[in-house]
Amino acid sequence: MKIKYFSLFLLMAVFFLFTSMPLHAGDRAGLSDGQTIYVPAYSHTYYGSNESSFPLTVILSIRNIDPKQSITITGVHYYESEGILVKKFVDQPVTLKPLASLRYIIPEKDKRGGSGANFIVKWSSTTRVNPPIVESIMIGAGMQQGISFTSRGQVIIPPK
Repeated sequence: MKIKYFSLFLLMAVFFLFTSMPLHAGDRAGLSDGQTIYVPAYSHTYYGSNESSFPLTVILSIRNIDPKQSITITGVHYYESEGILVKKFVDQPVTLKPLASLRYIIPEKDKRGGSGANFIVKWSSTTRVNPPIVESIMIGAGMQQGISFTSRGQVIIPPK
């Protein structure tokens, strides 16, 4: 009797495992024709008990991961910790070809963003595509120390 229940349990476990798996690559779930993405960034971080600041270079990376379709970057805005716009990087829409990438750099000496800086990236496409990977890379070196880390963007406005 125990073997019968164990077999039933095993069969149910396998069934739920395969029915709860994500969609296959050929499925169209997750495709989009545009998004607005919030990307955390840090123009400096803190160290030590007296909260000394460590300046960082910030790199915003936008990667079109669709192998067949271009996307259009319609806005890249950099904000400081209080939510005030510091800089607009895109005045005219920029076409990003399939599998291509863009980068925007905030130099280490530019401390305007603060530890709560962020980017807002807007993109669109004429057809549904794989959404781009948008992330920030922070890197700094000084005082015989080095630091680097990344932050991944988060969609904040649902697709059209």
